[in-house]
Amino acid sequence: MDNAGAARLAPVAPPPIPTALEKLPTDKIKAPRGFKVEVYANGLANARSMRMGDNGTLFVSTRLAGNVYAVVDNKGKREVKTIAKGLHRPNGIAFHKGSLYVAELSKIWRYDDIEKNLDNPPKPVLIYEDLPKDEPHGWKFIGIGPDNKLYVPIGAPCNICAPPDTHAQIRRMDLDGKNVEIIARGVRNTVGFDWHPTTKELYFTDNGRDWMSEDIPHDELNRVANPGKDHFGFPFCHQGDLTDNEQGWGRSCSEFVKPVALLGPHTAALGMRFYTGTSFPQQYRGAIFIARHGAWNRSTKIGGDIVVAQLNRDGSVRSVEPFLTGFLENNAYVGRPVDALVIKDGSLLVSDDYNGAIWRVSYGDARTAGGERRRPNRGQ
Repeated sequence: MDNAGAARLAPVAPPPIPTALEKLPTDKIKAPRGFKVEVYANGLANARSMRMGDNGTLFVSTRLAGNVYAVVDNKGKREVKTIAKGLHRPNGIAFHKGSLYVAELSKIWRYDDIEKNLDNPPKPVLIYEDLPKDEPHGWKFIGIGPDNKLYVPIGAPCNICAPPDTHAQIRRMDLDGKNVEIIARGVRNTVGFDWHPTTKELYFTDNGRDWMSEDIPHDELNRVANPGKDHFGFPFCHQGDLTDNEQGWGRSCSEFVKPVALLGPHTAALGMRFYTGTSFPQQYRGAIFIARHGAWNRSTKIGGDIVVAQLNRDGSVRSVEPFLTGFLENNAYVGRPVDALVIKDGSLLVSDDYNGAIWRVSYGDARTAGGERRRPNRGQ
């Protein structure tokens, strides 16, 4: 690509307001035969990370809007409440024993007993603020592991650079913000992770650098087998086998942990969840659903979909295949998946920050938890 062509590439800005229900691209989105796609909720500007409360409240974060939402059932219809406003990059949320954890750019807050106080949220408790304030890759994805620890990544403050010791890592800590330790290094920017339901190992997506090539490096799916010891290569090595042309001099990819799967060049692989439900066919049990937000650093766009990674018994990845498609049309996005969440009935929710909507993918009966039907798409 010449310099003029490269100059036209830029991050894809979402529309300023959520897409109206009747204008959502429901009929364009396709899933495998037997699955149905419908609108779970809409009107959530910049919908990003999702967590489900103990009483069935869906909490949804934002990155640009500064809000945190709660989606509740109100007499058979879903209602969206805004429970926090004016936050700075509140992308990361987690829920544990009645409390909602919200990560801003440099602080993590806890809202106690939140589901009983959605109309009058309590004043949040600050639990951690020893986080950098860099804007590049500064938004967080947080989660609480099977060890009852809070996991917080800190992205590299650049596209490619030698990051400070405080960056390009994943930390974990007690739920009160104490006893902090680094469990993974060499992580450029993870905005999605989950734990293997059997081995309890942490798997995470990682976004590769830009401006090396349109076709390299690939985004990665990684596994932390040795917490505190594993280094995943950034900034020296990308995709497990490609030394960086700026930072990789004198280094070898053999020094670092290789990804368990490659997820495509510049696809912006974000949220991921192991499928722990039982309503999908057997082949999906224990697989990983991964949201690929979609490439901007390519003239020909890819991503903008949900892919499914099938695992072998040893935790390695056997295949990565398309699952939910149709968000990319004529080299432009009509939707951009961010996160995936398995809910109690075994269906899969997908957040879409471009449309400000939550999609629900179910198998078999398309009836929603609230009782209504919303334009099912039977796939093809």
